[in-house]
Amino acid sequence: MENINPLFILQPAIVIAFSAALMLYWYKKRRFHANVWLFSLVAYAVAIALKYAVQLPTIGLVSGAGHVVLGVYYGLQTVFFEVGLAYVVAYLAVKRSNLDGRDAEAYGSGLAFWENVGFLSILSLVNLIAYYVILSNGGSLADLTYNQLIKGAPSLFSSNTEALGLVGIGVLERVSSALIHIAWGYLCVMAVLYHKKRLFLIALPMGFIDFLVPFAQQNIGLFEAVVFALSVLSVFVAWYATKRVKLSIEKTSSPPATSSPSSIV
Repeated sequence: MENINPLFILQPAIVIAFSAALMLYWYKKRRFHANVWLFSLVAYAVAIALKYAVQLPTIGLVSGAGHVVLGVYYGLQTVFFEVGLAYVVAYLAVKRSNLDGRDAEAYGSGLAFWENVGFLSILSLVNLIAYYVILSNGGSLADLTYNQLIKGAPSLFSSNTEALGLVGIGVLERVSSALIHIAWGYLCVMAVLYHKKRLFLIALPMGFIDFLVPFAQQNIGLFEAVVFALSVLSVFVAWYATKRVKLSIEKTSSPPATSSPSSIV
């Protein structure tokens, strides 16, 4: 009996390692507070719960309405639920002195961690290992599992070349997810810290990246490239916008320069 290609196990393993390394990097660089894990989890988990609450009764109403309508449907949910709740949780945490400037990058990375690791990769890793072990041992359970996979996920039996390509695309997708979450999470915290709502207004449209989701299957390579480019752009925008705010605050808070008189009257 043919087994799944074990190369697919690399995808969740790489994503877990990358996400954990990113959090470790910010801890070493910024020494962020441990409660960043909790606040980012709350923001992400509540957002996903609200998405499910909206989608379960309504997805059937828009599923046949075309890519554009479906894209707006997904995009607006991410804007209001994921980005909006990231701001609400950051606002409450900062006001209670539970988050400060050193936590901004880690808060965004935490949002990405819970999606890429907690919500997706851990379960995927467990499932793939289980499939491989079951199919390796044979028996009636292996037959049942094989029949289900060959119908529902035939790509798991791809050749090594095809599998590596799919793994690469999958990893790129999760890297893009990490970048966009970092961008809007960082902006949400900085918006509260600096009392600059325009930083939050810059973060909001970043969630509309999910507008592109219905178009993914038309050209998956192009889709992932566009999403990655937009994610990198979002990180740059977040950095640049915050830098401008910092410079503006420094200028207004610094004492005026004293000039020497050019003449004595």
